[in-house]
Amino acid sequence: MRKKLNTNKPVKAYKNVDFLISPDARTIRILSEFLEPMRRFRMNGIKDTIVFFGSARVRPRREVLQILRSLKQKARKEGLSRSLKRKLDEATIDYEMSRYYEDAVVLSRLLTKWSLSLVDGHRFVICSGGGPGIMEAANKGAFLAGGKSIGLNISLPSEQYSNHYITPELNEEFHYFFMRKFWFAYLAKALVIFPGGYGTLDELFEMLTLLQTKKIRKKMSIVIYGTEYWNKVLNFEEMVRHHAISRRDLRLLKFCDNPQEAFEYLKTELTKNYLSGEVQADNVES
Repeated sequence: MRKKLNTNKPVKAYKNVDFLISPDARTIRILSEFLEPMRRFRMNGIKDTIVFFGSARVRPRREVLQILRSLKQKARKEGLSRSLKRKLDEATIDYEMSRYYEDAVVLSRLLTKWSLSLVDGHRFVICSGGGPGIMEAANKGAFLAGGKSIGLNISLPSEQYSNHYITPELNEEFHYFFMRKFWFAYLAKALVIFPGGYGTLDELFEMLTLLQTKKIRKKMSIVIYGTEYWNKVLNFEEMVRHHAISRRDLRLLKFCDNPQEAFEYLKTELTKNYLSGEVQADNVES
């Protein structure tokens, strides 16, 4: 009697979802977050980026102003309770911070318009973390200028979602923070650090450490935007005074307080470093 053939084929390893999401396949998932973005950037001609870092919680001025006016109107009608005063104080701070959203839009737009005017096309592409706040503002500025922009998003339990100004084919979603950071660093030729919290500080100091230790060997210009905010949050002079860093380490930073000033500085630096003479090597690590 002929044996019946087994028609139930086993699932190939690379199609086995249970395996791919298991701890055993972690290295494959990490490698995917290196290879898939690399392919995507190559297909879209992305070689150089200007990276914007900043708080996800900063909102557009019009949105905050609407809330502030509504609270003031409520206070006039009902009186100023302790709870309402707290909300008004918070909204006032949000209004003050909203100028950074607007400035990020303007700066991104200026940089994108300049980049589009270059002989070799859209050379320096705006890149953000892909979420709301300053990230959204950076992508919005590029969108308004008629250019493309990148969003390197990260899956988080809260706060993070892809903003709708990112060029669709350049919208990436990462699971691993360190792979996301790699792609921030690898393509970046300049950084703009707007006011932010833990995430912004983490990204800033990792980049500074890589530059200080020569693990990043290319020229990278760093703008710290918003002197008033950063002087309250950080004290680089005290780091120098306590010999935690050297005076020359401060040369890695340029403080700016308006979009035109930041734009002129970045345009000059990028032209000097990448558009005149030999371009620096793209190596992130030695």
